[in-house]
Amino acid sequence: MNKVLMLFTVLVLFSCGEKKEILLPKADVTVVKTVSDISKIDFFFKMEKNDTLVDINKSTVISTTNWVFNVDKRLPLKTILPEIIKLQEKKQKRKSEGDVKKDNYYSYADSIGKNLAFIPFTNVSYVLENHTHDKLEDVLVIQFDKNNTIACNDVPVERSSLENYIKEFYSDKKVKVYLVFDKNLSFDDYLSDKILFTKLLYPNLIFEGKEYVF
Repeated sequence: MNKVLMLFTVLVLFSCGEKKEILLPKADVTVVKTVSDISKIDFFFKMEKNDTLVDINKSTVISTTNWVFNVDKRLPLKTILPEIIKLQEKKQKRKSEGDVKKDNYYSYADSIGKNLAFIPFTNVSYVLENHTHDKLEDVLVIQFDKNNTIACNDVPVERSSLENYIKEFYSDKKVKVYLVFDKNLSFDDYLSDKILFTKLLYPNLIFEGKEYVF
């Protein structure tokens, strides 16, 4: 059995005598504090020459459990998402009609609880292409470029001003929200963006289950 040592922002794993580390994203928000009945999937950062690669440990995955994805924050979305999509599809295919619903989570270092915390992504469907849309009043497309700067319907918006922007233009009507991410965005930045939206709890915002990455 693997021995896992949690050092706040670093997961140090010992497997068959080999030491590996995962640098976790960090946030000051506790989305989900604990998850039980889990299988873990580890995404290790690896460099070969000038290429960023991912080394995945999924040997202990059981389809009827909650899956926790420990992803190194340095990995870009373009490297990890094809593998995550495959795992999502694999879990869905193995699901039986009578199975109790089990979720998928990303782990991160919680600076409030000084421990691991989790954010669910069970209902997220990743689309590896750009989102095309007509410019409609009831649609809000929020884009994150490779530097993690934000644009709302092609209008640049400061991260600190995003909540006020949404209040000003979308507080009185229902709007469909589409999230679009640059494929070169790091997992660290991606997770900070996902956690940002847990703070924007407006009933008129309808988040589309698909996330576009290109």
